[in-house]
Amino acid sequence: GNISRAAERLFISQPAISRSIRKLEDSLETTLFLRSSRGVVLTEEGKILFDHVKEAFDAIQLGEEQIHKVHTLGMGHLRIGTSTTLCKYLLLPYLKPFIQTYPHVQISISCQSTAQTLQLLKDGRLDLGLTGSISHPGPLTFEPFAVIEDIFVAAPQYLENLDLRRNSGETFFDSAVFMLLDQENLSRQHIDAYFQKNNLQPGHLLEVSSMDLLIDFARIGLGVACVIRDFVKKELESGELTELPLPAPVPTREVGFLYGATEQKNPALLDFLKFCRS
Repeated sequence: GNISRAAERLFISQPAISRSIRKLEDSLETTLFLRSSRGVVLTEEGKILFDHVKEAFDAIQLGEEQIHKVHTLGMGHLRIGTSTTLCKYLLLPYLKPFIQTYPHVQISISCQSTAQTLQLLKDGRLDLGLTGSISHPGPLTFEPFAVIEDIFVAAPQYLENLDLRRNSGETFFDSAVFMLLDQENLSRQHIDAYFQKNNLQPGHLLEVSSMDLLIDFARIGLGVACVIRDFVKKELESGELTELPLPAPVPTREVGFLYGATEQKNPALLDFLKFCRS
């Protein structure tokens, strides 16, 4: 409402403000202020422009506040992609202490196949993937996180019944129902390679979509399930499931984190990787 007071608040001269107003009015080809001996007031056009400019300045201020919070509170957003199995058994134990340490980081998790996770990472729609070892990750970096071992398990009662109905000369590979993940899964591809290398041909196959289902089906005596050892520790210790002997052990394999160039741009990703490494 007063040019002199505005000049004081802005720490510039009154003529400088008057020149700026004149340039703005010339540019817009309209009058923005009505001047009188009592000061200045906005015209209708001036009010329209002021409302929009105020929204713009409010947005800028909000952005500055958000940036300040990111630095002072450690706020951020981390988008993780993995399978349901790896999320439950490997990622989940790390998420709880990480959230306690970094409570202001927002975490989004999408569960899908490794192929889908890879594509989302390459498209920049994920910051981090937790997958099995990738031979050719392309522009992505693979950082080993854990070593896992595939084994075959079954309920003791199922094995007893299998012995009763098995013909002489038959092995459990000939007569048992083998429950495996579907062929798009990296774990299944790993097992198929093992079968081929050791000339093993299971006679009966049942494909399942998740390892949790494999474990549940093995518990109820539906067949022999190929699972990851660490994921059935309790069942093996309690005797609920029995590990089957194999002609040769299945080679262990690595599980790790996949990430791209966003590692250098996303502080939340850097914090999470450091947390897991330690």
